[in-house]
Amino acid sequence: MRIGITGHRGLNAEVEREVRALLAVQVAKYADADLIGISCIADGPDTWFAEIVLQHGGRIEVVVPAADYRDSLPAWHHGDYDRLIDQAAEVHETGLDESTSEAHMAGSEVLVGLADELLAVWDGQPARGYGGTADVVTYAERNGLPVRILWPAEAVR
Repeated sequence: MRIGITGHRGLNAEVEREVRALLAVQVAKYADADLIGISCIADGPDTWFAEIVLQHGGRIEVVVPAADYRDSLPAWHHGDYDRLIDQAAEVHETGLDESTSEAHMAGSEVLVGLADELLAVWDGQPARGYGGTADVVTYAERNGLPVRILWPAEAVR
């Protein structure tokens, strides 16, 4: 099973704890050796999901939206990003250079094309900018990919 992830970044510690638990429950539903998690490994749900997949015995594939994507992520996240990309069974690139909203959406489109299902850590609200979680969910649904929404009850961004 090939599971993709999309989700909101910048969640507070309480929401993070709840989201990690929801992701762990989802990952536990799949046979270890059969699970491939597909992620852009941004800080937040992308990384938490990739870590949980690896802890569960699955493999990860990473989608890199742009050549300078890593540098566009927070400096405190670079160590986690490097560790996870080194553990990737495969790395997919969009071929774009600059880490823009368009590149992020292009990366999400690649991710959707590789997945059998999409997990979306999404509060149900419109995207705050092009390529946000709502846009990825809409794109996945429009392309017939099953989407499972994960959002803690009463959580706020």
